Amino acid sequence: MEKKNRFSFWKVSAWLIGVNVVIVGLALILVYYVKIPNQTKDMYAAFSTRSFLIRGGFSLVFQCIFYYFALNTFYRLMRRRAGWLPYLGYALLYVLACFVYSMINDLTIKKEDIQMVMDISLKIFSYSLAALIHIVITLAVAAIARQLDEKNYQARNQKLLEERTFKLEKEKMQADYLFLKAQINPHFLHNTLNFLYARSLPLSPELSEGILTLSEIMRYSLDNHEDSDGKVLLSLEIEHVHNIIRMQQLRFGNTLQVEFSLSGEPNGQRILPFILITLVENAFKHGELKSTESPVKMNLDVCQAGKLHFVCSNRKKTGPKELSTGIGLDNTRKRLELAYGDNYSLFIKNQRDIFTVDLTITL
Repeated sequence: MEKKNRFSFWKVSAWLIGVNVVIVGLALILVYYVKIPNQTKDMYAAFSTRSFLIRGGFSLVFQCIFYYFALNTFYRLMRRRAGWLPYLGYALLYVLACFVYSMINDLTIKKEDIQMVMDISLKIFSYSLAALIHIVITLAVAAIARQLDEKNYQARNQKLLEERTFKLEKEKMQADYLFLKAQINPHFLHNTLNFLYARSLPLSPELSEGILTLSEIMRYSLDNHEDSDGKVLLSLEIEHVHNIIRMQQLRFGNTLQVEFSLSGEPNGQRILPFILITLVENAFKHGELKSTESPVKMNLDVCQAGKLHFVCSNRKKTGPKELSTGIGLDNTRKRLELAYGDNYSLFIKNQRDIFTVDLTITL
């Protein structure tokens, strides 16, 4: 969470105390080690008077309050890239504050402390000059702090981006390794299914359709359709969803109550593979599939603005349920986080009888 004020009051006070100590130290060196006119020595001798010390304390308090508010004000203006009018308004306000303080401070100086004769015009000029110097210093410090913060922010973002890219590349390498390792037997199974499909055509259209569908599912899992970002065409992912639904219908004699609707144009869009598949398979695994009153509903909307919205809702099984570890949904969320960052949302609504998954992705 970002701090309300960039400059804390105590840090500002510590810096000002340090600066004032340095200035007083240099003045004392001038008094005792540098040959200067007696009149100037008399003026510096007034530093030790009680009234001067009191005014010095009040001056330090004013400086701490002034710089604390002024620095944070101008920093906030710079952060939100405000126009010149807010700068002018606050600058006039702080110039007026410095002017009033300088005038009050001058009126409290006793003649016996420092003999200083100045006409009114010269006093106004000196007050205004001191106020402008304070404003210039404040703007310069705020600008430098803003520039340093911007560089640090960019450096942190760059580091996070590099770490995220490295993590994605590492996981992709591991996935590619596991994919290559697992290809031998699946390829054999895929070729076998094609052989069985050809043999089953004269015997049973339903059996041959099931084998062909299973072969298509295997082909999608084996073929490398991914681009350099590890994404596939959305149309292929949707086709695979249809194959999963058709395969399940064949298993249960087309008695499953499943509604899948698609709106929008998916052509050309790309998505992380097996995201939709995981959500669909989760509904088949844990949902009540034969209820005519509460069918499994899958709605996919592909917006022209490059957004995908998928909602899958199913009634929970009332009989024996398969053991669920939740690993599939957790892995899906992790993959989405790595691939899309803040450009996705996944909401899971687990009610008493209904389970709903709501996914939105900026493709």
